Amino acid sequence: MRKASRLFEIIQILRLARKPVTAAQIAEQLEVTQRSIYRDVAALQAMRVPIEGGRGIGYILRPGFDLPPLMFSIEETEAIVLALALLERTGDVELKQAAKRVNQKIAAAMPAPLRQTLTGNALHAWGTVAPPPEGVDFALVRRAIRDEQKIEIRYRDEYGRATERIIRPIALIYYSEVANIVAWCELRQDLRNFRSNRVEDSALLDDFFHGEGEMLRRQWVAGWKVQEEAAIS
Repeated sequence: MRKASRLFEIIQILRLARKPVTAAQIAEQLEVTQRSIYRDVAALQAMRVPIEGGRGIGYILRPGFDLPPLMFSIEETEAIVLALALLERTGDVELKQAAKRVNQKIAAAMPAPLRQTLTGNALHAWGTVAPPPEGVDFALVRRAIRDEQKIEIRYRDEYGRATERIIRPIALIYYSEVANIVAWCELRQDLRNFRSNRVEDSALLDDFFHGEGEMLRRQWVAGWKVQEEAAIS
């Protein structure tokens, strides 16, 4: 997690807390060291964020401080509720947990009448819930897409043939029952879709394709247009 994102998360944790939160608790939630939290809190205090407390006793955010409010209409709020509910069906464990945190943050920032839309359980996304794939972690794939980092996978195709591939992931497509990883395959020297439930094992490599991700995504999208034009003609 980048420092800017971490500072924002610390403010949100303290905003939602009902009692002092220790550096150890924050560090565990953000998966960093306590020393990092001490430095981050000191940085926030230097920026005049009214955090009080200290080591051993925990931290609180003094009342009256808030980030710029989020103002949504009823329809926009309902769109958010439904979108977050749909994440429950993806099989992406990290995104599902993130969706719950988003719900809490938005609810905390909203006036009471709109907050009821988020907490009232009136909107639901029904249907098949995809299980998390056994051979690949979606969080790993999303991180590799952001960082333009290669992944090595052991993959079994529709005929049961096993191959080892080095891929450059550029997108994730979530279907109702499975997700596809869109990537440049170094074995085939072409763009390929890899079904997540056919990936038997995966690992991040210490090898990157910096500066190529956007170009590969444009190439992928251009392929759609060719297919669409062929279907029309």
